[in-house]
Amino acid sequence: MKNLHIGLLPRIVIAILLGIGVGNFLPSAIVRIFLTFNSLFSEFLNFSIPLIILGLVTVAIFDIGKAAGKLLLTTVFLAYGFTVFSGFFSYFMGEMIFPRLITPGLFLESIQQAEALNPYFGITIPPVMDVISALVLAFMLGLGLAAMPGESFKNVARDFHAIIFKVIQKAIVPLLPLYIFGIFLEMTYSGQVLPIIKLFINIIWVIFLIHILVLLLQYTIAGGITRRNPLRLLSTMLPAYFTALGTQSSAATIPVTLAQTRKMGVSEKIAGFVVPLCATIHLSGSTLKIVACALALMMMQGMPYNFPMFAGFILMLGIAMVAAPGVPGGAIMAALGILHSILGFDEPAQALMIALYIGMDSFGTACNVTGDGAIAILVEKIYHPRKTAKK
Repeated sequence: MKNLHIGLLPRIVIAILLGIGVGNFLPSAIVRIFLTFNSLFSEFLNFSIPLIILGLVTVAIFDIGKAAGKLLLTTVFLAYGFTVFSGFFSYFMGEMIFPRLITPGLFLESIQQAEALNPYFGITIPPVMDVISALVLAFMLGLGLAAMPGESFKNVARDFHAIIFKVIQKAIVPLLPLYIFGIFLEMTYSGQVLPIIKLFINIIWVIFLIHILVLLLQYTIAGGITRRNPLRLLSTMLPAYFTALGTQSSAATIPVTLAQTRKMGVSEKIAGFVVPLCATIHLSGSTLKIVACALALMMMQGMPYNFPMFAGFILMLGIAMVAAPGVPGGAIMAALGILHSILGFDEPAQALMIALYIGMDSFGTACNVTGDGAIAILVEKIYHPRKTAKK
C-alpha cells in the first residue's frame, strides 16, 4: 500500500464524483469550510501565477537561446506556427459546433451566490506583478541570460525555477483535487452541477474530434510539401501517439517518437535535434484544448468575446506554452494568467478549466507528440530536399 500511487487525473475524477455525491446532503456549515479553503487557495494561486511564468519561462527561453543557429530558428518557427494554427483552428471549429450544444447564460456567478453561502473568512494576497509584466520580464531575462557568458545569474534563475517547480509539485498540484472538490461541492449544493457535467461531456467529444482533425491537417501539410502520403506518415507515428496516451508525458515518449520519426525517413541528426526540442516548444494539442474549453465556458456564461480578443489570447498562449513541459499540469498553469488577464476568467472558471484540461490531458499530449513528427519531416525537407523527396 505504501507504493500505491494515484495519478492526478484519477484524483481529479474522484474529487468531482465526491463533490457531486455529497453536495446534496452536506449541511451548509460544512460546505462553507470548503468554500473557505477555496477562497484561500485561489488567492495563493493568483499570487503564484506571475511567479510561475517568471520562473519557468525565463529558464526555457535562455535554454533555447543557447542553441543558436538556422536549424533552431526553423524548428522554433514551425513549432510556434503549428501551435498557433491549432489554436485558431480550435476557435473556428468551436464557433461552428458549440452554439448547437451550449445554452448561453449559465453564469458561474450564480453558483457563487447560490444559497448566500460565503467563506468563513478570507485573506487577500496581492501578486507581486501582473501576468503581462511577468511574461515580458521573463523574456527580457531569458534573452539577456542567453547572451551572457557567465553562469552565476543563470544558476540563480535555475534555482528560482527549481523553487517554483517544487511549489507546483508539492503544494499546488496536491491541493488541486481538494480545490476541484470544493467547486463541484458548491455547484451541487446550489443545483448547478448537471448543466456543467453536460457541458463537460459535449466539450470532450468535440475536442477529441478537433485534435484528430489537427493531426490530419498537420500531416496533410507535411505530406503535400514532401509529396508523400499523409495517412501513411500519420500511421507510422501511431506508436508514439498511443505511448503518449499511456504516459501522459512528451518527455517520456521521446524515445518512441524518435524511432518512429526515423522510420518516416528523417535523418538521425534532424530527428535527434527536432524531437527533443519540440517536446518543449510544440504544444498544438494543449493549445487547442485550452482554446476550445475557454470558448465553451465563455459561451456558457454569456461572457462577451470576439475574434480579436481570442487572436491575442492564442498568440500569447503559444508563447506561454514554452513554460509547460516537465511540470505537472504545466500547460494549464501557464495559461491561467492570460485566461484571467485577457479573457477575464475568475476563480470558479479557472477551476473548471483545470478540471476539463486535466480530464483530457493524455489526448493533448498525444497530439503534441504526434505533431512533432510532421515538424521533423518539414525540417528534413528544408535541409535535405533531395533525400526527403525520394522517401
